[in-house]
Amino acid sequence: MSNQLAEDSIELLKTLIATPSFSREEDRTADAIEVFFKDHKLKANRHQNNIWSFNRYYDASKPTILLNSHHDTVKPNPGYSRDPFEAKVVDGKLYGLGSNDAGGCLVSLIAVFRHFYDKAALKYNLCIAATAEEEVSGKNGIESLVPQLGPLDFAIVGEPTLMNLAIAERGLIVLDCVAHGKAGHAAREEGDNAIYKALKDIEWFRTYEFPNKSELFGLTKMSVTVINAGSQHNVVPAKCDFTVDVRVTDAYRNEEVVDIIKQHVACDVTPRSTRLKPSSISKDHPFVQAGLALGRTTYGSPTTSDQALLDITSVKLGPGDSARSHMADEFIYLDEINEGIELYIQMLERML
Repeated sequence: MSNQLAEDSIELLKTLIATPSFSREEDRTADAIEVFFKDHKLKANRHQNNIWSFNRYYDASKPTILLNSHHDTVKPNPGYSRDPFEAKVVDGKLYGLGSNDAGGCLVSLIAVFRHFYDKAALKYNLCIAATAEEEVSGKNGIESLVPQLGPLDFAIVGEPTLMNLAIAERGLIVLDCVAHGKAGHAAREEGDNAIYKALKDIEWFRTYEFPNKSELFGLTKMSVTVINAGSQHNVVPAKCDFTVDVRVTDAYRNEEVVDIIKQHVACDVTPRSTRLKPSSISKDHPFVQAGLALGRTTYGSPTTSDQALLDITSVKLGPGDSARSHMADEFIYLDEINEGIELYIQMLERML
């Protein structure tokens, strides 16, 4: 790897930090990435606020590896003591909103793409995609872009993992549940209390264990997180609404989990979405084996990413630490970016 690649990556990251890019408001960082691509002789394609490119010697007869990370950010944590949009290096740390999640990953993957861009004898095509709306799982991010990219065989999703390989990721389903009763006067033993009916189902959500267990995650986890019922003290409520957060493991498809739940509870169950799917990759996959050979470890990630919106084999991997994501005074070490670029290249060289 040339030092110039790393230096360019850090300069690009500084530009991204200094450019506000909250989810669904990423047009200016998309502009900056597009300019960077053109300045470095990469053909830049754009769909809304998603920027992508294929390697120079793209061959439709070859399989394609997707290199993906996002350029949107959450809004700054109220605890910031620094300007979140000031990209400042102090003691080897680059501070700024989005530096760790996931700017460091994105610029490192762009550097890797540049490294391989002009190589003519690769076994795979490479596609780099800098995408929008990841933090809100929006429909105008990776989900809208993938159909335009053609067949994809494998993806590296850039998220801060300390350059260890997240070989599985939990899916997410949010359920809106409604228990129905009958209104009546509380003093006259009238009606059918919807709260009491909801309690039976809530207890089921609290105690049920799905039969299939994930090797990495164990059980699928369900948590009742919101409840609402009643209008006044002397009226038996006819309806009780509650919300359930379901973290699905790679042992089930989201649709299977919803079907099982509906078989066991009396309330109406409506999933807000089943888009955010669990994912996993075999430890025998050549890319995972390449990482293990370089001393990296594997684990299951409890957090969701754009990996949940991909229907191909994928791994989550990147410089930075997930524990720093969304925190006040977010930062990434410059050495993490340098190491990330080198490790990405070394792992891919074992496949390409």
